[in-house]
Amino acid sequence: MTNFKTSRYNETISLGDGIVKKSLLCLSLVAVCLLGVVYFGSVVKVDDAIQLEEDVTPDGIVIGFSQLGAESDWRTANTESMKAAFSEENGYELFFDDGQQKQENQIMAIRKFILQEVDYILLAPVKETGWETVLQEAKDAGIPVIIVDRMVDVADESLYVSWVGSDFELEGAKACEWLNTYTKVKNIPPEEIHIVNIQGTIGASAQIGRTASLETAARKNGWNLLAMKSGEYTQAKAREVMGSFLRKYDNINVVYCENDNEAFGAIEAIESAGRKVGSDIQNGEIMILSFDTTKAGLTDTLNGKIALDTECNPLLGPRVESMIQKIENGETIEKKVYVEENIFSTDKSVKMISIGNTGYPVTIITQDILDSRTY
Repeated sequence: MTNFKTSRYNETISLGDGIVKKSLLCLSLVAVCLLGVVYFGSVVKVDDAIQLEEDVTPDGIVIGFSQLGAESDWRTANTESMKAAFSEENGYELFFDDGQQKQENQIMAIRKFILQEVDYILLAPVKETGWETVLQEAKDAGIPVIIVDRMVDVADESLYVSWVGSDFELEGAKACEWLNTYTKVKNIPPEEIHIVNIQGTIGASAQIGRTASLETAARKNGWNLLAMKSGEYTQAKAREVMGSFLRKYDNINVVYCENDNEAFGAIEAIESAGRKVGSDIQNGEIMILSFDTTKAGLTDTLNGKIALDTECNPLLGPRVESMIQKIENGETIEKKVYVEENIFSTDKSVKMISIGNTGYPVTIITQDILDSRTY
């Protein structure tokens, strides 16, 4: 039975096979100084002040959070949610690291957290693969790891205690089924659908799931999937990619953007080329399908520039905090925790979609709904 220590004292919790205990000794001042030379304080407190003090034993639970970066509005909202959940007011000491979209930075941060003897490590991975070694180091140190948002692909799933986030393939399936239903309502033959896909960061869970759903739907429904290329989840890169698509293809009528920031970039490129975005693809408009439902994304949905925005909820902080409290209380937590999410459109043509035996209502976006959103 694997035992993870959940505080600075002697309590342990059962989470797998074998016995692991985290050392109760704090780092010596010499070790901290040497560590500062190697890492230059990349891990910071939530107030962005470097925290490498002699006495690193706090009163609360110590959390090390490795965030993959700040590439989008969604990511910013996710970071703020995590910081709010693991605040000093809530009884936590949070060390936060921005990986700047580089896996090597995240691996370095996790190793720093291990040396700091944090109680929990939270990881929002930039991509799925390449984590076995450092997660094994965390397990050997007796530190539970919770994966947030994107998944990790490891042979030994005991290297992390749980994952919380979105069902990205289901998100993609929702968007594709909405498009399928829309074309049937409008009597648009499937062969007249010409799609380009601005993918997310290649290898990220959201990219893998959303791209897979589009490819499946295109084969099933007979759509023309003209091209796919990564926009890296950024507005600037998506604008560049969409510009290249427009120069190469003159029959594009649907753009499948794998997040809101990519949708913004695609819209800029389309309008700069003298084309119009909208749902009337039979009369020359280019339809934008997006994911995230940030306020800016839903604003464009309300204005008709984004035909459908599929929710990917970034507010994971309270969910992760609840999981940690369950572990602290000796309770069992689920290996995977999916968040519930909606789909939004301003077009009233499709009110419900069905995937398998499950129906999903389409929320018609209004100003009141937009004003009530917290991100």
